[in-house]
Amino acid sequence: MDPITREQRIQTYFLGVLTAVAVAASLYWLRSMLIPFVLAVFFSLGLTPFIDLLTQRLRVPRPFAILAALALLFVALSLVTSLITTSVSQLGENARAYQQQLGLLMTRGVDLLPLERLGFEDDFVFDPRSLIPPKSVGSLLMGTTNAIVDLLSQGLIVMIYVFFLLSGGSAARNVAGTVVGELTTSIKRYIVTQTILSSVTGLLVGTVLMTLGIDLALVFGLFAFLLNFIPSIGSIIATLLPLPVVLVSPEVSGTTAALAIGIPGAIQFTIGNLIAPRVLGSSLDLHPVTILLALMFWGSLWGVVGMLLATPIMAVLKMLADRFERTQALAHIMAGTFAETPVEAVADADA
Repeated sequence: MDPITREQRIQTYFLGVLTAVAVAASLYWLRSMLIPFVLAVFFSLGLTPFIDLLTQRLRVPRPFAILAALALLFVALSLVTSLITTSVSQLGENARAYQQQLGLLMTRGVDLLPLERLGFEDDFVFDPRSLIPPKSVGSLLMGTTNAIVDLLSQGLIVMIYVFFLLSGGSAARNVAGTVVGELTTSIKRYIVTQTILSSVTGLLVGTVLMTLGIDLALVFGLFAFLLNFIPSIGSIIATLLPLPVVLVSPEVSGTTAALAIGIPGAIQFTIGNLIAPRVLGSSLDLHPVTILLALMFWGSLWGVVGMLLATPIMAVLKMLADRFERTQALAHIMAGTFAETPVEAVADADA
């Protein structure tokens, strides 16, 4: 490699790094405007098949079909907001009972410790319940729900964006048969399929927890729906999320607690590892390291919302990179299929 070519390649790498830093800074600085817009893009792509069903099968005029889709979105957001508000109120009402049960568990744990053998006096053993504020139980859950409530408070802005995006859908239909049209179709299929799978997961988890008599069963089902958009990591978090409430609920027995963790875990494993790969195919063929890095990146930029959107965004970027020959090497790297990445493709991408 001659010195001029080497210098040009070094300049290209540095320009790429500076561009990436500038883009990340812009995403962070404009997050208050970009988050509602990105959500609106995903919502509009997910509602497009419903609008096509109304217009093509039922012969409903497109303006009325768009209004029906917006009404469906409004009802869904309203139900989620009502569910979270009710669950937070229930958590506040049961906080004292949770405090007592948690104090009892801590007392039993302290009694099992060999404090006297370690040289501690009897007066060292304290009453843990005196150190637990009444509203401390479930603070992590309430913090997460507050983040979602803050997100839903921007629902009006999101719906306005969705309206304009759906109104301009006629222009998108003109690119059918092109690369952009095929990419749009793949993204719609992924969003709709993932939403259906997540809805089934959340419904089953919520029904099981409600049948077992677990508090906040519906909100845990909602979290199972949301976290199902994060492969592997999300299912683990959704399975363990009810554990604090299960442990501090006085009326929950050991068998019920085991079932409350085991059955949702089996549901998550079946849908996430057996059904989803067959239904989604290669659209979500992302390496776990790629998903982890995406969670760290988007989470640091956009918080909890960024973590929920990280995997769908990376899936879209992978599908986009896989459509073009010069970026197929990047798609292979994101999928972790390094052995299938031709050396010539990597060389072409570097050039």
